[in-house]
Amino acid sequence: MKQVDLMGIIEAPVISEKSSISAEKNNRVVFRVRKTATKHQVKRAVELLFKVEVDSVHVLNVKGKSKRFGRFQGVRSDWKKAYVKLRPGFDIDFSAA
Repeated sequence: MKQVDLMGIIEAPVISEKSSISAEKNNRVVFRVRKTATKHQVKRAVELLFKVEVDSVHVLNVKGKSKRFGRFQGVRSDWKKAYVKLRPGFDIDFSAA
């Protein structure tokens, strides 16, 4: 894959209480990624964008919740989440950006 295509794999970091605990304990970072992304593509994209070495990648599909607003019912979109474990000595700091 080209570098331009790899730049579009990662959509956004997931900043939550669960992801913060995972980052502190396991040196893991959580990203929202494109639905068609594979583990290998996520690994290469993180290494390219943040200049870090990746140890492992776990991906999972998050199902969209059904929501109701008055008499109208809808469904949020499904999305894919990636847990990226970094090698010891590497870190990504989102608060500095």
